[in-house]
Amino acid sequence: MSEDRDGRHITDDADLDAYSRTVTGVARHVTPRVASVRTERGAGSAVVLTALGHLVTNAHVVGRANHGEVAFADGTSGPFGVVGRDPLSDLAVLCTGIAVPEPPEFGDADMLLVGSLVVAVGSPLGLEGSVTAGVVSALGRSMPARGRTASRLIEDVIQTDAALNPGNSGGALADSHGRVIGINTAVAGFGLGLAVPINATTRRILDSLREDGRVRRAYLGLVTVPTPLEERWAARTGTRRALRVAEVVGGSPAETSGVRAGDLLIAVNGAPLKDAQSLQKHMFADAIGRRTEITVLRGEAMVDVVTEPTELVD
Repeated sequence: MSEDRDGRHITDDADLDAYSRTVTGVARHVTPRVASVRTERGAGSAVVLTALGHLVTNAHVVGRANHGEVAFADGTSGPFGVVGRDPLSDLAVLCTGIAVPEPPEFGDADMLLVGSLVVAVGSPLGLEGSVTAGVVSALGRSMPARGRTASRLIEDVIQTDAALNPGNSGGALADSHGRVIGINTAVAGFGLGLAVPINATTRRILDSLREDGRVRRAYLGLVTVPTPLEERWAARTGTRRALRVAEVVGGSPAETSGVRAGDLLIAVNGAPLKDAQSLQKHMFADAIGRRTEITVLRGEAMVDVVTEPTELVD
C-alpha cells in the first residue's frame, strides 16, 4: 500500500491480487468439502468431518429431524442420518453413505486474532457453494443455547463481518490457510455473524457425538461471570481473572458443598479458571460423581470447596 502526495493511502494492484489469491485459494480448497443440508422443515449447510461420511452442522439446522439429504457443489447428493445432536453447543453430527471428499483441516480458533482474515462457505438462501470473506471482528463473545430442559452459554464465539445469511448455518468459517476454525451458526445483526469455534472443547463434543450419539456433561449448578482479580490476589494466585458466582441453583451440588453467591472461583482441581469455558471444559462425563476440588476466594480468605458434580439431564 502506498500514499499519494496528500498522504492518502492508495491500494496497489499487488495488494488486491494477494488478497484475491488468498480468498480464492481458501474457497477452492473448502467449497468442495461443504454440503447443503435439507430436511422436511429446514435447510442449512454442513462440513465434511471424516472420510467415512460424517459431517458436522448446527443442531438447529436439523432440529428434531432424524434424516434428510445432503448435496455437494459438484452435484453429488444423497440421504443422511443424524448420528447425534447437542443443542447446548449447537452442534450435530450427520452420516451419509455417499462418497464424500476428504475432510478439510480443522484448526484451533483459540489462535485467532481480531482482524484475522476469514472466509465463510455455505449455502445461503439455498445457493450452494457460496463464498464470502471478511475479518474476525471480535472474539470471546457468548451466545445462549437451550436444550429441552437445560440452558448454557456457548463461550468464545467468533464474531465476523463476513456476510452470513439464512442457510449459512452449519457451514465452514475458514482461516487464511483454509483451516476450518468455526461452524457458522447465526446472524447477529446487520453485517455481523457468529460461529461456534473449533477448539479443544468442541473437538471433544464432536468426538462424543460421533462415537456415542450424545454428550454427557457434569453439573454443578452455578451461574458465573468472568471478573478481574485485584493485583494482590493476582500476584498470590498467579492468575489475573476468576469467575464470580452470580447464582447458586437450589439443591445443586454447588449449594450442597457450600459455594455461595459472590464467591470468586479461582481454580478447579488446580487448573485456573478465567472464563466460563475454562470451567465447562472440566464438566464432561469423566467428572460425573468424581471428587472435584474448587479453590474459592471468599472475602479475605482462600478456601477449598469439595463437591461431586451430578449428570446434567436434558
